[in-house]
Order: sequence, then C-alpha cells, then structure tokens
Amino acid sequence: MPSPQLGESPVRVLLAEDDRELRQLLAVALRRDGYEVLEAHDGNHLLELMAASLVSSDGARPDIVVSDVRMPGKTGLELLAGLRRDDRSTPVVLITAFGDPETHAEAYRLGADAVLDKPLDLDDLRLVVQALIAMRR
Repeated sequence: MPSPQLGESPVRVLLAEDDRELRQLLAVALRRDGYEVLEAHDGNHLLELMAASLVSSDGARPDIVVSDVRMPGKTGLELLAGLRRDDRSTPVVLITAFGDPETHAEAYRLGADAVLDKPLDLDDLRLVVQALIAMRR
C-alpha cells in the first residue's frame, strides 16, 4: 500500500493515549497504513509535540489528531477546545472508555470530527482516519 500523502509529505498523525500498550498498538496499526505517527503519553505531551511541530524546520503540522478523552494533564476535551479556539481545522478523533451520551455530545459540541468508544476496533479507527484524510485532499 502506498504511503498516504497530503501534497508532498506523508500524512502525520498525532496520537495521544496514556495507556502505553494501547498507544503502541494504535501507533503500529496506523504506521502499517503508511502514516507518520507521533506519540504523546498524555495531554501535556501532546501540546509539547504540537508546539514543536509549529517551530520545526519542516513546519510540518499534524494532519490529524487522535486523542484519548481522559488523560493526565490536559484531557482530550480540553485539547480539542484549545485547538478549535486557535481556529485550527485539524481533524480530531477522540477515543474514550467513558462513551456516555454526555461525553459524545460535549466532544461534538467542541468540534470533534469523530468519537470512538473503547474497546476500540482497530479497523474502525483506521477507516475514520482514512475518511478524514480523504476529505482534506
């Protein structure tokens, strides 16, 4: 499978998940699909990676963010609110073990593009990421 690309560069996924094993599993699945994956172990780390990408020499910002909702530091909902407040149109997929209707409603109100419940079906995540990237082309 050819590497997914937007323009000249590979699609960059910023993945934030505090559960190390799940983060690694998701990263491996996305890398197999050809994405460049940056891994964050919590919300604060995700913010650091985003800031670093803005000042990097290649200026490569993430093309999509996949984030757990409940993490130490900043939550996925707080991160999403901050992204949208800064008027960033980066697609955001939130994943949650607490998939109650209120969490879903708040995520969509804040501008999430998709919300997936844990336990995750890897194929569902892969399809959502693929569809959101295809919409950006």
